[in-house]
Amino acid sequence: ESSLTAIRYRDEILRPLVRPYAGAVGPGFLLMQDNARPHVAGVCQQFLQEEGIDTMDWPARSPDLNPIEHIWDIMSRSIHQRHIAPQTVQELADALVQVWEEIPQDTIRHLIRSMPREKLCLWPKEASQRR
Repeated sequence: ESSLTAIRYRDEILRPLVRPYAGAVGPGFLLMQDNARPHVAGVCQQFLQEEGIDTMDWPARSPDLNPIEHIWDIMSRSIHQRHIAPQTVQELADALVQVWEEIPQDTIRHLIRSMPREKLCLWPKEASQRR
């Protein structure tokens, strides 16, 4: 199935990827995700709470506030431009890592700096406001 359900999000992303990464980062880890249905579903919120993973509060209907949305677009276009599309989940994961490593830091800095100041003011001055 191609659509991401809350169960798939928990079992294929949160449990195998986010949980170990959060553990490696330590107590300062803060998960940034938008308000997509799988992200805010009870089963995922319960999992995050049980694992002690804090999430950043995110305003409703605001995908343009997240520079990562633009990075995902860059990565998606790069993957689709390949002569041979990834055929397995592992091939896709490997391709995503490679594409991620090829994105210049200047591109990321530019995306962050290009966010309008009024949108940046939506966050509290300290990142301690967590769910």
